[in-house]
Amino acid sequence: MYAIIDFQGHQYQVGQDQEVIVDRLEQKEGDKIEIDSVLLLVDGDKVLIGEPTIEGAKVVAKVVEHFKGKKIRVAKYRAKSRYRRVKGFRPQLTRLKIEKIVYRHG
Repeated sequence: MYAIIDFQGHQYQVGQDQEVIVDRLEQKEGDKIEIDSVLLLVDGDKVLIGEPTIEGAKVVAKVVEHFKGKKIRVAKYRAKSRYRRVKGFRPQLTRLKIEKIVYRHG
């Protein structure tokens, strides 16, 4: 069983006991969150497609940890003018563990 969810403006394919890395959340480590915007639900041969979301479907996830992502270097350069600029960026991320996918016929 897996689902496709819309979370923070991104779409993720999630299954039970899977870990997903998303942008930083305000919740503390160990907190549980419910994601109601389930776009697609697949359970064996049954496929439910939302219009745009599936009523009565939700995904329960637990915040595992907050961490920093890999550093990205952004460089500007102009030829023949001695112009160089380097900036760094390191995203703040959160790891979620999908605990269960719930669907109640509505």
